[in-house]
Amino acid sequence: MAIQITAVRLSPGGTTHEHITHLWWTNQTSGSTGSSTRAQLVDWIENQSGKAYTSDAAGRRAEVFVVTPAKGEKYLRTRADGVWTDNLLALPRR
Repeated sequence: MAIQITAVRLSPGGTTHEHITHLWWTNQTSGSTGSSTRAQLVDWIENQSGKAYTSDAAGRRAEVFVVTPAKGEKYLRTRADGVWTDNLLALPRR
């Protein structure tokens, strides 16, 4: 199952991927929607073979990957054509 990430929430004062705390999503196959914490989605992608992506107005997709920094908690970021992108940060905020 793949989900489309549609919105994000950042911690107060946060501006980077590391500050994303919650993500809203839609399952395009079933039509179901929901929200998850960053930790829940990291676990889902890493341990349950979950797939997530973003899509822009032109329909271009960027897959969501887990980033493991040298220090701090794992976070999510998009990659398109082998290049790290800021698609998650461009999504609407909740």
